[in-house]
Parts: sequence; C-alpha cells; structure tokens
Amino acid sequence: MRYRILGRTGIRAGEIGVGCEGFLEKSPEEVREWVDVMEAAGVNCMDLYAPNPDFRSNLGQALRGRREKFVLQAHLCTIWKDGQYKRTRDMAEVQAGFEDQLRRLETDHVEIGMVHYVDSLADWEAVKNGPVMKYALELKAAGTIGCVGLSSHNPQVALAAVNTGLIDVLMFSVNPCYDLQPAGEDVEELWAPKNYEAPLVNMDPERQALYEACQRLGVGITVMKAFGGGDLLSDGLSPAGKALTDFQCLQYALDRPAVACIMSGARNLEDLKRSIAFEEAPETERDYAAALAALPKISWKGHCMYCGHCAPCPKGIAVADVTKFLNLSLAQGAVPETVREHYAALFHGAGECVRCGACEKRCPFAVPVMENMRRAAELFGR
Repeated sequence: MRYRILGRTGIRAGEIGVGCEGFLEKSPEEVREWVDVMEAAGVNCMDLYAPNPDFRSNLGQALRGRREKFVLQAHLCTIWKDGQYKRTRDMAEVQAGFEDQLRRLETDHVEIGMVHYVDSLADWEAVKNGPVMKYALELKAAGTIGCVGLSSHNPQVALAAVNTGLIDVLMFSVNPCYDLQPAGEDVEELWAPKNYEAPLVNMDPERQALYEACQRLGVGITVMKAFGGGDLLSDGLSPAGKALTDFQCLQYALDRPAVACIMSGARNLEDLKRSIAFEEAPETERDYAAALAALPKISWKGHCMYCGHCAPCPKGIAVADVTKFLNLSLAQGAVPETVREHYAALFHGAGECVRCGACEKRCPFAVPVMENMRRAAELFGR
C-alpha cells in the first residue's frame, strides 16, 4: 500500500480506503473477515457515514486489539431513526447519534469528524454559524475527533467551506464525468442523462479552483463516487458514452491536487480485493489518458491532467509538476510560499526548456506545454 499525508492533518492515509457499504447487513464474522483483509493489505482508512447500529457494533468488535491501526472517518449528523438512515441538524439527535457511534465502535475518539452531506450554501451557512460547527470544534478541542471534515458533492459549497479555514478534510465526489459538471445543490444532476447530451469540454472551473485551493491550504481530500456509483464502468451506463476501468478511475482521482485517499465503495470482498490490487497494477493498466482522450462525448483539449505522458523531458524537467505549480499560482493570483518551496526543490526549472516539442507530441490533450514552461520560468525566476 502506498500512503499519502492527508493535508495539514498529518494523518498517514493509504491511497485505497473503504466505504462502509460492504459492511452493511453482514454478520460479525463477515465484518471481521473484511477487517482482516484490510489489515493484511495495509488499507487503513474507513468512511463510516452509515448509522446502522448493527454495522457499528460489528465493526467495533472487529477492531478490538487493532483500533489504532485504522483511521476512522466518522460522520456527525447521521442517525438511525425508525429503522433507517436519516440526516439531521437537530443537535439533540446529532449529539446522541455521535455518542452512540463512539460507544458501538468501542473507542473514545475518531481521527476525522465529518459534518455530513452539505450540498447547499444555505445549509453551509447554517452549519458554519450554528451549533453543528460549534459542537464539531468542541469535539476537536477535547481530542474526541482529530480534525473536522465536511462531505459535499457541490464544489461551490466545498470551496466556501475550505476557504473559511474551519475544515481540515473534505470528502468530495471525484471522477472524470462529475468534474465536467457545474456546481449545483441537487446531487442527482451529476449523472442526469440530459446534462451529458451536448459535448462537454474540460473541467468545470469551480471544481478546478476547489482542488487547487485544497492543495494550497492543506485541506486533504478523501474521495467518494470514484466510479460514479459503478456507472463509469459500464458502456451502457457511463454518461461519457464509453466505459473506463476501475483502475483508470482510481488513478484519475489520485492525480487530482490534494487527494490522499479513495473510499472504495466495495460491495463484497471481491470488490475490495480488486481495489487493493490497484496498488500492484502496472502503469499500463492504471493509465487513463488515452481512454479519456477517446471518450466520444467529452473533450479535455488544452487541459493538463497531470498524467505524466509528457515525460521524459530531455532536460529532465518534471513537466507535470511544473504545470501543477503554475496552475496553483495562477489560481491564487500570486505564488504561495509553499508552492515556491516545492518549485525550488525541483532539480530542473522550466527555464531549462529548449522547446524541442517532444512533450507536446506525446500529450493526449493538446496542452500548450512549451508556453506553460515559458510562463513558469517567468513566474518562478528559473
């Protein structure tokens, strides 16, 4: 398992994590088997949005003696009522639900306390200025949660939250199709067929700004919906008009700025083992560039995907890294100090570019690489 640092939290997270869907309606023995497989493979991150009490109790039992080996992303504002999941902002329910979660998990703390499902600006304002955020910050101060997170499908909401400095971790839906869609408060619109009828060109600017802001501000991203609920893996269901592979979707998400961990929505042990196999897969199976370039309904022309197909540079320039640092600085309107330090650590600066054009010939997305190198050299001074 390869590990990444989850933004400014300092948490060491495996690239492949697990959502809780596969744990539901399982016996204690089956849940223990899941956790055994995860531990053996080095999968250390779990998202626990589901409030099902049997699931929480079974997981708590399965974690006995190895709790500290795992990073738990637990959710505030999800409760079990009348035999089903409910999202709530009622503080009596929020507090009782979270305390019940800790009790059933047999732990006194979780690494991430995730404010659950904030998809409208009005809801974010209510969360930010109301008792939910106050409670989350109190839990953080007490050490009951290690950091405050927020889950959202709306880049406009997520960006507003990230820019406040209150959010340490963002759980966000990331895949090549959703990244083309503009912000909206109805998550169903992300995969509505009508939104893919016309040709789509390049990443939505608000989504790009969100990823770059998270990178700049040290907000780590954990990913949901990497497979679009499975639709992206099917020729018949994919809104792009052609299926991608699971490994291509995983690599795409991991290449977005600030992404540390993908919460794989494995439904069974075979799905889980398949996602884990990504870690040992050859680059040819993980490479998504040619597949995206060939999608019939989508064009990424001119947009750097940081896929690395521009390499190798005869002068040794890390072209994808230089382009990422350039884009981060252009989005900010200035060069952030952290970006300046990362650029300074590069062995070769963009100013060494000899404009041979080899990178542009290899780029599947027709990115003006030589012009980007010129702008980077001018911006960073070498």
